[in-house]
Amino acid sequence: MRINGAGALLETKIKKPNELKKILSRAQRAGKKIVFTNGCFDLLHYGHVKYLQDAKKKGDILVVAINSDSSVKKIKGRSRPITHESDRLKVIAGLASVDYAVLFNEVTPLKIIKLLKPDILVKGADWSKGNIVGGGFVKSCGGKVLALKLVKGRSTTGIIKKIAKISSK
Repeated sequence: MRINGAGALLETKIKKPNELKKILSRAQRAGKKIVFTNGCFDLLHYGHVKYLQDAKKKGDILVVAINSDSSVKKIKGRSRPITHESDRLKVIAGLASVDYAVLFNEVTPLKIIKLLKPDILVKGADWSKGNIVGGGFVKSCGGKVLALKLVKGRSTTGIIKKIAKISSK
């Protein structure tokens, strides 16, 4: 079975949820561990890249679910996202550490987590393990939930504030 690697074209890494479910089910039957994370990834920065590299090290295949524009607006407010969902999806898929990227429309990733059934669910350490959406489901299937250390001083909100400060001068 061929799994996408670092050299895979980003277009081959972007999947629809049901297509990805089939791919991941085959990979799990072959003994591969699926790592799942999600987020808006509005303005990609070093903190995101480091976090995704660390997530990839936790298993064999890293799946990143990206919030759609409509779900980002519900979470972050009307002024967000800054970057369109198709661009955010392509940028994440373009990273060597990411094996697959998938878009989801809901405010939380619970529905897609239940569909994909990852072995390992990761979020940043700004989330307590008990509050990670989908954690209970993943654990009930025998999986693990991890909170990964974040890079201090790196955030999309911080970048937006810096740009706004520069723009107002």
